[in-house]
Amino acid sequence: MTRADVCVVACAEAWRGDGAVLASPTGLIPRLGARLAQLTFAPDLLLTDGEATLLRDDEVEGWLPYRAVFGVVAAGTRHVMMGASQIDRFGNQNISCIGDWSRPARQLLGVRGAPGNTVNHATSYWVPRHAPRVFVPRVDMVSGVGHDRGAIEIRVVVTNLAVLDFATPDRSMRLRSVHPGVSVAEVEAATGFALTIPADVPTTRQPTAAEMKAMAERLDPEGLREKEIR
Repeated sequence: MTRADVCVVACAEAWRGDGAVLASPTGLIPRLGARLAQLTFAPDLLLTDGEATLLRDDEVEGWLPYRAVFGVVAAGTRHVMMGASQIDRFGNQNISCIGDWSRPARQLLGVRGAPGNTVNHATSYWVPRHAPRVFVPRVDMVSGVGHDRGAIEIRVVVTNLAVLDFATPDRSMRLRSVHPGVSVAEVEAATGFALTIPADVPTTRQPTAAEMKAMAERLDPEGLREKEIR
C-alpha cells in the first residue's frame, strides 16, 4: 500500500451514499476514486468519458451529450471533484490567477464551471500537494464559492496529507483524518490558516485487499497514480 492508494480510496469515499448522481472527477486520482467507488460500494454512480457517453467498467451504458450536463448541474444531481490552486478556510477556491486579478502575476485556467458547480451541487476538491501557498487565508480570486458566499455543499478536500471537511458550526475547514504516517502537526504546518482540530483525529481508511486488487489489476495496472503524489 502506498500514499497514492490511500488517496484514491479517500477520493472514492467522497461519493459514498450519493446514489445515482453524475460523478465528475478532475485528475487521475479522483477519476480512479470515482471508478473504484462505482466498482465497489456505489454501483449506481454515473460516470462519463467527458464527452457524450456514460461508462461502467469502461463499457458504454448510456448517452449523455455535453449539452445535457448543464441540466444535470442545474438539477443538483452531480458531485464534482475539482482541483484548487488556492483554497481558504470556507472552501472558496481559485483556479483563475495568482496575484491582483487586474494585473496577475500568473494566469491560470479561468473560473471555468466552478461558480455553477459550487452553487448548484456537491463539490469536493483534490489537492496533490498540501502547502501554505495552496491553503491560504484569502484566495486571490474566487472561482468556486465557499460556504461563506453561498456554496451548496463543499463536502471534502482530499490532499496528499489528509482529508478535510467543513463539519463545524460556521462551516469552516476541519481536519477529518490524517493519512497513515502523517501527523496532525505536519498538516497544520502545511496550512496557511488555523484549522479546526478535533480532540481525536483518526487515520484515513486504508484500502481493502479487494480495492488493492481492483486498482492493481483493473483500474491502474501501470501504477500511474504514483506519479501524482510527491
